[in-house]
Amino acid sequence: MLDTTKRTSVYQPIQLGLKFPELPNFATHAEERKHRKERLVAACRAFDQQGFDYGFAGHLTIRDPEHPELYWTNPMCVHFSQVRVSNLILVDHDGKVVEGEYAVNRAGFVLHAAVHEAHPDILAMCHAHTVYGTAFAALGKKLEPITQDAAAFFEDHVVIGDEAGQVAVEVKGGNKVANAFKGVKAAIHQNHGLLTASRHSIEAAAFWFIALERCCQQQLLIDATGLSPKLIPADRSRYSREHVGSEYIGWLHFQTIYDQLAKTQPDMFE
Repeated sequence: MLDTTKRTSVYQPIQLGLKFPELPNFATHAEERKHRKERLVAACRAFDQQGFDYGFAGHLTIRDPEHPELYWTNPMCVHFSQVRVSNLILVDHDGKVVEGEYAVNRAGFVLHAAVHEAHPDILAMCHAHTVYGTAFAALGKKLEPITQDAAAFFEDHVVIGDEAGQVAVEVKGGNKVANAFKGVKAAIHQNHGLLTASRHSIEAAAFWFIALERCCQQQLLIDATGLSPKLIPADRSRYSREHVGSEYIGWLHFQTIYDQLAKTQPDMFE
């Protein structure tokens, strides 16, 4: 079930009876599984919209609600725009496909399986080889609180610098990524790219990945001026993170994306 304990009051409707996204409730594992798979596909389609594709690189995962030791992920060598409910695959922590017709991306297996196994509370994870995120990752530094958007990641992301630049297919590399995801929603893997994780939903993980890529772009643009930006003070950055950087807010942001995709790309439910 989705966690409702961290929803913020800032974005709750003041007047009852008005249209506003509601967190779902499920009567059965089958209902929740269907929901999670559909949202996983929508996240893949959203990554396509954002231009996050790079050959077969990029993988998104969500735990199965009935069998949390298994997770659903996008199939190997299928473009984000072609991911459907019917071609998702279910894999275990050893990288074995237990349901589906496609192979699993080994890099996705190593990183995601390590994180999911080390952190039973993490439900979903996203990674893709994006232009700005990968470029910013080469700097090996954290984002600065230069905007409200960036403040959403203040003290809520880490830089993973060990073994930077190595192809992420080694188990020990996956373990180091897993160790970094203690109490944070995002990581910048030096010379590799961005990763996000959610203890709430695939929607939150996907939106915060999109947001992190955007923040990296903003940071690079500001750095290119050669000027020193005015930083948001730490206390205000924490306030912003608490109110606009929560898992619930990430989920809420993604509802606009999901609604647009559901109306314009109904084939994703096939």
